[in-house]
Amino acid sequence: MRLFEPERHENRSAAHWNESHARRAIEMIVRDCEERFSSDRLWPPHPLDAEGAAPQAAYTMLYCGAAGTIWALDDLARRGLASPPQRFVATLEELESLNLREVAHERHGVESYLIGHSGVLLARYRVAPSPHIAERLARSIAANSRNPTWELLWGSPGTMHAALAMHEWTGDELWRELFRASARSLEEALIDGPQGGRLWNQDLYGRRTRYLGAGHGFAGNAGVLLRGFALLAPSERAEWIERIVKTTLATVRREGSLANWTALLESARDERFLVQWCHGAPGFLTSLAALADPRLDEVLLAAGELVWQAGPLRKGASFCHGTAGNGYSFLKLFARTGDQIWLDRARAFAMHAIEQSEAHAAHYGMRRYSLYTGDPGVAIYLARCIEGKADWPSLDPAL
Repeated sequence: MRLFEPERHENRSAAHWNESHARRAIEMIVRDCEERFSSDRLWPPHPLDAEGAAPQAAYTMLYCGAAGTIWALDDLARRGLASPPQRFVATLEELESLNLREVAHERHGVESYLIGHSGVLLARYRVAPSPHIAERLARSIAANSRNPTWELLWGSPGTMHAALAMHEWTGDELWRELFRASARSLEEALIDGPQGGRLWNQDLYGRRTRYLGAGHGFAGNAGVLLRGFALLAPSERAEWIERIVKTTLATVRREGSLANWTALLESARDERFLVQWCHGAPGFLTSLAALADPRLDEVLLAAGELVWQAGPLRKGASFCHGTAGNGYSFLKLFARTGDQIWLDRARAFAMHAIEQSEAHAAHYGMRRYSLYTGDPGVAIYLARCIEGKADWPSLDPAL
């Protein structure tokens, strides 16, 4: 059994960590984002984000659109690495209606965090907070609490992140109650898994199945619950810890010192050992590394070793299915263990991500203006490698 597919990966760059080089790469990405922005056309859509179709209009969403690019620039500005984002206030106001038009016919609804309405509203509040925006965001979160996808991109685990962010920024009890209401819905939707584990069915894209990873399944759901543990009663926290640990250990595949998870629990039909944030070990690490339970120590270290041995992804430098997202695994393990080897590995992936980002820009004649699939996310990853920090923008508490 091989726990990763070598053809999806490539050898690491031979370049040694160079902070000055990383800072120059961030500066180039930020300058390009600022120069390519148009108040009428936003940022040009990238062919890779159109998945083979000719992109017709700029994307608006947090995942791979204007809201996410503005979020990234705001994140970098708060670290002194970009200009303050006030120039985008009017754009964010327009994005709400543009996004609703973009997702109007999506089968999974319009309130999604990473794709739809709530993510755009949260980005808008982040840059220019107001009670009016907060009120509409609260309605959006409540409307998504029982979305049957039961996953991060479309369902309540995503909008739970929006509620947590608002609680972290404001302290208002409204957001605690919205988070807890969705957590209760998640608990009610649990189904039995292998060896006493519990997880969820995803009603997603015309299929009903059980995804395991961060993008669409168990790990991503566990991650938002862990982020909000302080808002749950001690008995609730204890119950969730048992479920999360049991399911993680029951679904992992081991080979010597390595560990990974299939994309689907139904592995007889889909024996795919991907190694990227959305499916596989990197998403488990970014979602679960903050859970200080010793029963997970060995398996999380083994997952990190697998990400290192597999090497950077050929797909590119991005968060969702690229080298930066995989490199975040090492930042999370550095935060968990304090072992310098994990920060060194994160920085090795950072140097490779810079090379990939530049090569893609040259090949396509443009950068990819996207938080999860493009260069703004890479810039954030480089900044975290400089700082030695592990917070993931939009899924962890922010400055």
